[in-house]
Amino acid sequence: MHTDLSAHLHTPACNKLIEELQACHENNPFAKFVGVCNSIDDKVVKCLKGERIARSAANRAKARERQAKYKEKLHQEEAN
Repeated sequence: MHTDLSAHLHTPACNKLIEELQACHENNPFAKFVGVCNSIDDKVVKCLKGERIARSAANRAKARERQAKYKEKLHQEEAN
């Protein structure tokens, strides 16, 4: 199972792979259950994982920045 596959949530590269997967599922209504679309699905999973890792890294950077600002404010208040 994938995360939400809405186009506005993903990069253009992943959107293209998602569209390919959805087309494969539409063109192979029964064969999709025996693995016809698995190669495309694997690519989608890798792409979504890359996006998740990038989001996590960006979130960690923002958190470090917020923590640094908080510590700076705390030290300023202690000095006063």
